[in-house]
Amino acid sequence: MKTLLIVFHSLTGGTRQMAEAAAAGASAEPEATVRLLTAAKAEPADVLTADGFIFATPENLAAMAGRMKDFFDRTYYPALDRINGRPYATLICAGSDGHNAARQIARIATGWRLRQIANPLIICTKAQTPEAILATKQLQPADLGQCRDLGAALATGMVAGIF
Repeated sequence: MKTLLIVFHSLTGGTRQMAEAAAAGASAEPEATVRLLTAAKAEPADVLTADGFIFATPENLAAMAGRMKDFFDRTYYPALDRINGRPYATLICAGSDGHNAARQIARIATGWRLRQIANPLIICTKAQTPEAILATKQLQPADLGQCRDLGAALATGMVAGIF
């Protein structure tokens, strides 16, 4: 059995939907165990025991969410040089861009010497006003389908030994 750890933070529900869709896709692989944890609850032991990762965050103020940053702050050094080569993917829920949050996660993953298996999946909600930014999100089925496909591909690749 391979374990896929999906760590996410979500304030308005968009990133949670993305992470849950990826988990649903990965769960279709019978030889994979999927662990879906909020960034606040994920610990170094969770990182160390996973065979692969999906990191999911909203982009807040052109950066990854603070709770995701806190997760990386708490787990980075305990996992350094202990998870080299493991595969990962990134999910970003953004109002307009998302690329800076993806770059931040990529830099951390480079330090961990993880292997990126796909380009970051950025779903843009086009939320531009304070009211729209803070509103509960409902992502489109096609967008969630991309998240499911990414989760399935990562889990299948891990089990098959591709990643």
